[in-house]
Amino acid sequence: QVQLVESGGGLVQAGGSLRLSCAASGRTFSTYYMGWFRQAPGKEREFVAMINWIGGTTSYGDSVRGRFTISRDNAKNTVYLQMNSLKPEDTAVYYCAAKGTPSSRYEYWGQGTQVTVSS
Repeated sequence: QVQLVESGGGLVQAGGSLRLSCAASGRTFSTYYMGWFRQAPGKEREFVAMINWIGGTTSYGDSVRGRFTISRDNAKNTVYLQMNSLKPEDTAVYYCAAKGTPSSRYEYWGQGTQVTVSS
C-alpha cells in the first residue's frame, strides 16, 4: 500500500556531506512515522533517525546524533536525511521505512541506497 524509494547515495570523502531522499507514494496517509536505517556489511541493521510526519518530532541514533538531520517535505511526500561530517564508519546501505503507530514495527521499506565514505 506504500512504496518508498530512496535516492542520493554515492561516494563521498570523509568529512563531506550527502543528502538522502525518500519518496513515498501510495496510501501514505497511514504512515505517521518515517525512519532511516542503515546496514553495513557483516553488521546488523542500525537505527539512524526518525521523524513524525505531522508533528515533526525527531529522534536519532547515538552514532549519528549531531551530524545527521532528518526532515520532511509534506507537500512532496518526501523525507530527507542530511548527513554531514561523514566518516568511513557511516558506509552502509541506507533504508527508508514507514509505520503508522509508535508501538508498531516499521511496516514498509525501501530498497536502499548505498553510501560509501572514503578515507
